[in-house]
Amino acid sequence: MSTVIYNDHFGFSERPFSLSPDPDFLFWSKAHLRARTVLEYGLATRAPLTVVSGEVGTGKTTLIQELLRKVDDGVSVGLISNARGDRGDLLRWVLGAFDLEVDSNADYVDLFQKFQDFVVEQYAVGQHVVLIVDEAQNLGVETLEELRMLTNINSGKDELLQIILVGQSELRDLIRRPSLRQFAQRVTSTYHLEALDVKTTAAYVRHRLKHVGGSGQEITEDAIVLIHEESAGIPRMINKICDLALVYASSAEETVVDRNTVQELINDGLILKPYNEAYFLTNRIEGTGRAAE
Repeated sequence: MSTVIYNDHFGFSERPFSLSPDPDFLFWSKAHLRARTVLEYGLATRAPLTVVSGEVGTGKTTLIQELLRKVDDGVSVGLISNARGDRGDLLRWVLGAFDLEVDSNADYVDLFQKFQDFVVEQYAVGQHVVLIVDEAQNLGVETLEELRMLTNINSGKDELLQIILVGQSELRDLIRRPSLRQFAQRVTSTYHLEALDVKTTAAYVRHRLKHVGGSGQEITEDAIVLIHEESAGIPRMINKICDLALVYASSAEETVVDRNTVQELINDGLILKPYNEAYFLTNRIEGTGRAAE
């Protein structure tokens, strides 16, 4: 069944639970508001290092996209996703993020000098350079140390370069290692996005339904409770289950998704949960996240 048919059935203007990050659908839970505040605080104070972490599917990439939409003209932003490699490879990623041409034969010193010159030149014309690294948990200890060394470009009271790291929970664990204590000391602010509690899950579902022209009641309270249980409060999993449930309800000519509809698709094996059950049993979703400076 096509998405168009299920949208027509419920009167939606577009698909309410797409898995693709979309800032237009961003639901400002208490946790996401705090995460955004931490990011904005980092930008406003030109913090050398800001870190936002969270489980897969909690909305980190969407937050980045929202941040990119709102940076002012005085900020030059470079974005890196899924960077990997050895010493020197990171600098090539960084230079590429700012569309700077790189000589294939350039050594580490040449690459560093090219980036430093770029940062200083930007500062001279009133621009502040911000490097955002998404999926930063893929960076090893040596690469994170290399990032820290880049902040040495800053001098005196003026911060020429700011780095924002966004990644999964492993990033937070990585930064806590004793071998990265110097890195951790440079982190001005950090925030960890937790999964949604059941109340926030309900508000999230209603928000997305109303955003596409629905009443918000197309999925019942009982159904949302089961969706929360199956998704463990992870927004991406919530989207997946809601999307499939709407398909099931539409195919049965039902006007709402109830608990039975959700249970049916679970029984049919349509929900693949890539999460560790033990993790969620020991980290049961109190709710909204926590911040620290």
